[in-house]
Amino acid sequence: MPVGASALPRALVVWFPDWPLVAAQLAGELGERVPAAVIDKGLVSVCSAEARAAGVVRGLRVREAQSRCPDLTAIRADPARDAREFDEVLAAVERDLPGVHVLRPGLCAWRARGAARFFGSEQEAGGTALEAVAKLGLEARVGVADSVFAAEQAARRASELAALFVVPAGGSRDFLAPLPIATLDDPRLASLLVRLGIRTLGAFAALPEAEIRSRFGPDGTLAHARASGLDPQAIVPRVPPTPLERATDFEPGLDRIDQIAFALRPLAEDFVEGLRRAGLACTELRVQIMDDAGRRSERCWGHPRQFGASDVLDRVRWQLQSGDETSGGRRGGRPATWRSTGDSLTAPVVQVRLLPERTDQIGLRGQALFGGVDERLDHGLRRLQSMLGHGSVLHPVSAGGRLLAERCLMVPWGEDAPPETSALAQRPWPGSLPAPLPTTVFAEPIPVELLDAEARPLRVDERGAAASPAWFRPGSGQDRRPVLGWAGPWPLRQRWWDPDDRRSVERYQVIDDHGEAWLLIGAEGQWWAEARYD
Repeated sequence: MPVGASALPRALVVWFPDWPLVAAQLAGELGERVPAAVIDKGLVSVCSAEARAAGVVRGLRVREAQSRCPDLTAIRADPARDAREFDEVLAAVERDLPGVHVLRPGLCAWRARGAARFFGSEQEAGGTALEAVAKLGLEARVGVADSVFAAEQAARRASELAALFVVPAGGSRDFLAPLPIATLDDPRLASLLVRLGIRTLGAFAALPEAEIRSRFGPDGTLAHARASGLDPQAIVPRVPPTPLERATDFEPGLDRIDQIAFALRPLAEDFVEGLRRAGLACTELRVQIMDDAGRRSERCWGHPRQFGASDVLDRVRWQLQSGDETSGGRRGGRPATWRSTGDSLTAPVVQVRLLPERTDQIGLRGQALFGGVDERLDHGLRRLQSMLGHGSVLHPVSAGGRLLAERCLMVPWGEDAPPETSALAQRPWPGSLPAPLPTTVFAEPIPVELLDAEARPLRVDERGAAASPAWFRPGSGQDRRPVLGWAGPWPLRQRWWDPDDRRSVERYQVIDDHGEAWLLIGAEGQWWAEARYD
């Protein structure tokens, strides 16, 4: 038998509407009151009120959403950002209302009985939660009911004018009864129940529990309990985490990098020591810098092992030196987008915050199977970086692309590739050159000549037909060489719909009479050497 209603503690739930968009605003990635949507796997997962007014709804494809709302701002789903910003909100709310249980970013719960006993009533406890949120400049809805599920639905049915919705004790089943079956947030089960003629939670709750268990199994039994107002989910207050971030304010603001670095050394040492006491090592650091004009610069920095105090100071100095640069790597002569947000700082700095974005247990990051980077080499390269700047020492990482220059990304020493680059490298990339790959890839393609038997520039027509290559000149000022063997042409038509990034070239592999093999790319009779097989 399900747990009785009297045995279930009352729940107070606080819901932040459209939290992923609110988190993006708090992180400085999105303006206020603009039509915006969070995109997850090519579909709209969350949209703002302004976007909904223009006809954008959840589940739309990006292009369809943009056709309905041409001014739509699309941002990528970022669960880490949502959780990080929500932790800061919870830390502030817990000062007034402790004992929070986090359900997910943007949704949290308290035991209503204890809060009501302390504040005098459930209404007073809910009002305290709303006041704590309002102090942060945010909007929320509060629901109180006999179960976590019912309290969440009550919060969702609160309004901007009446942000608190209290379901009387014992009335959760009646409150849930008229809600649509899709409220269970189980699309497969909801679709099946609708086909069976069950369209509301009340109709579902009226079915015998034994029949539900035998027909739908444990998941169906849990859904039936929720529809009946008997959600067995317990509220377990979280233990407030030990604060690992550090921040300092400058009054008056500082406008010299050496002054800021000197003033931050005690903070950096305390930051690293606090992590050490917690048994942690920081491998990815987020630095936030605020100037007295209200502008904020924010950037994530990686480390192959763990950050020390000197490493932290170097990152702050590099971030101050970089201004509004957001480039962290080069690929094919063009900058690759790095993880940086915010504005260019042009006024004295008044605040610096250090946040551990990613941590590991101390000693967990051991050497690789065949050893790691030589410590003396690493120290020397970091010393060069410290003297010459963050982008002065680069190392290659694999990236995605069809041309060889696109498949290698140069990133600063000590940094990993941007996450989107690592994902691109794992894609199949049809049309890319198969193995074996050339050993020498030129940083910039070298202009060469590829000629037919009559010494005319070789051209490939729109059907891919061309004369046989007969002569090859590897560069200006060099003699023509007979072509002993060749393969191709292989047409490459890339991003034809994008006028700024489309590419239409042909590829050849040729061997000259010097025994050298070349990979050539060309278009309209002009040819370049992309790589050489040594």
